[in-house]
Amino acid sequence: MRQARRAEQTKMDEARQQLEQIPPPSKNRYLAVRTQDAYANPFLVVHPQTVTLTIIYRDQLQGDPNGVAGGGLLRPAKARKQEVDVRPDDLPQALAALSPDVWPYGRVVAIEESPTAPKSERVAIRRNVEATIETLNNLGVVVDEWTGSSGALLR
Repeated sequence: MRQARRAEQTKMDEARQQLEQIPPPSKNRYLAVRTQDAYANPFLVVHPQTVTLTIIYRDQLQGDPNGVAGGGLLRPAKARKQEVDVRPDDLPQALAALSPDVWPYGRVVAIEESPTAPKSERVAIRRNVEATIETLNNLGVVVDEWTGSSGALLR
C-alpha cells in the first residue's frame, strides 16, 4: 500500500515539474473568453467516471499572435481540436504531456460538469469535479470553472 502511494506521489511530482515549465496564467486573457469554442487552453468536461480533455492545437500557418483563432481553409479550428477521454487518475500525466503551445493563457484550465449527463448522475459528477479540482490545485494549475451548457462563467 505504501509503495502504491509513493509511486502515485512520484507520478504527481513529475507531472507538477513538467507543468511548472508553463508560465503562470494571464487573467486578462482568459477571463475575457465567453464561449467554450473561443477558449484556447485545455478544457475539461467532467463525467461520472472520466474526464474529457479538449485541446486546440495552434495554427502555425496564420498570423494570429495566439495561433488559435479562425484557422484557414486548410486548418480550420475544428480540424485542430482534439478530445481525449482520460481517467481522473491519469489526468496529471495527460496534462504534463501537452505541448506548451496549447497553453496560450498560461497554466490554467477551464472545467465544467457534463451538460448532457442525466440528473441521476449529478452527484457522482460533482464528486468527480471536486476531485479533479483538487488534483489540478495539487499540480499548481489554476481552475476556471464554467457552468453548464450556457457557457456562463463562474466569476
